[in-house]
Amino acid sequence: MKTEKQLRWSNIALIAFVSVWGLGNVVNNFALQGLSVITSWILIMIIYFIPYTLIVGQLGSTFKEAEGGVSSWIRATSTKKLAYYAAWTYWIVHIPYLAQKPQGILIAFSWLFRGNGNFVNTVPAIVVQGICLALFLFFLWIASLGLTTLKRIGSVAGTGMFIMSILFIILAVSAPLMTKATVQTPNMTSIKSYLPKFDFAYFTTISMLVFAVGGSEKISPYVNKTKNPGREFPLGMLVLAGMVAVCALLGSFAMGILFNSHNIPEDLMANGAYYAFQRLGAFYHVGNFFMILYAFANVLAQVSALAFSIDAPLKILLGDADPEFIPKKLSKMNKKDVPVNGYLMTGILVSILIVIPALGIGNMNELYNWLLNLNSIVMPMRYLWVFLAYILLNQHLKQFKSEYMFLKNPLTGKIVGAWCFFFTAFACILGMVPKTSLSANPSGWWFQLTLNIITPLVFIALGMILPLIARRGRAKA
Repeated sequence: MKTEKQLRWSNIALIAFVSVWGLGNVVNNFALQGLSVITSWILIMIIYFIPYTLIVGQLGSTFKEAEGGVSSWIRATSTKKLAYYAAWTYWIVHIPYLAQKPQGILIAFSWLFRGNGNFVNTVPAIVVQGICLALFLFFLWIASLGLTTLKRIGSVAGTGMFIMSILFIILAVSAPLMTKATVQTPNMTSIKSYLPKFDFAYFTTISMLVFAVGGSEKISPYVNKTKNPGREFPLGMLVLAGMVAVCALLGSFAMGILFNSHNIPEDLMANGAYYAFQRLGAFYHVGNFFMILYAFANVLAQVSALAFSIDAPLKILLGDADPEFIPKKLSKMNKKDVPVNGYLMTGILVSILIVIPALGIGNMNELYNWLLNLNSIVMPMRYLWVFLAYILLNQHLKQFKSEYMFLKNPLTGKIVGAWCFFFTAFACILGMVPKTSLSANPSGWWFQLTLNIITPLVFIALGMILPLIARRGRAKA
């Protein structure tokens, strides 16, 4: 007779790796830090990523019936009100994510059909964002039909993107030996090339690193499906950390081979992966073959992620909705089990975030970079609830039983949880500082800073307003 717990440490490591890691993490952080990002990866793995994943392991093991929901962890260790804010945060941080997905789709199409990324450099931002708005509204309508086809495509596309990420590392690292390709970054053998300058500008880029390694709470439902969770799950997490570290380090090294770390293209965040595969195709004499493969996989992945991220986070927010905090109208479902008013609220917020920034950031490449940076500011806000749940769990450790314990001493657990919490908050706050030059474009710089500060505050304010509306609705009823 088969046991219910079939997963081994190797399965856990692979499932987690596919859900956490991607080539974009390498490209974006290399664009901000150059080769010195290799040292940053090592530091972030040791002081943040490893404790983060092991914290998730204990929370998932403790609350196995909650299936990994952060709001459920908060509810079990605190109050319904805090649980609502955790669920709200999980949903609202996806708004900038949804606003950027149409940009990614357009860029992928540009490379697929035109063979270049000039689209982001030549077309006015307001025109591109108009197209992005139309694309988003189209997929909002598709998602409202309750269709699951795009979500099924996503699992195939996600696997394809994972394969392309590994292929990139293998091809790029071996290119100088296999093809006699010229290494673009000078002095790659010098230790100085890998040492960051720990100044204020450096610390404003940490949020992108945190954004890259976050999200392992998605795998917490698998803790109790593992044989001997107390031993194999942490082993799987350590293997995950090793896999991510190897891919981050080799991927960044590969970027240094293909691009000059001291002269990084301005549009590397938007077009870097396509440039890389295009250059690899030239090295290996296959033309644009690798680039086309990547662009095709990316189109499918972006489309699926857009459809899935419209629907899934909203259903997490409304699925366990407490009428004390969520207005009844917002939870209203149509015949196809679609929360129509929730979709309407999503559509309004995303539309605002697509259109308004384009009015003050006229350069499309700059707009793409800003929206990606905004994601790195707001998305880690949901990780804060993971660490708060762990701190609260350690306050009431005797009340809960777990097959896996990260730290058995409650005080040590609180300290580690608090460290991860404040490190995440620190990264988010400093990440608000724009990465563009203040002297080159003062008005644009201040416009971006204003949006970076206002957007999270508006998100928090909206979360505080909903319970008031719910209370008024119950009073009328």
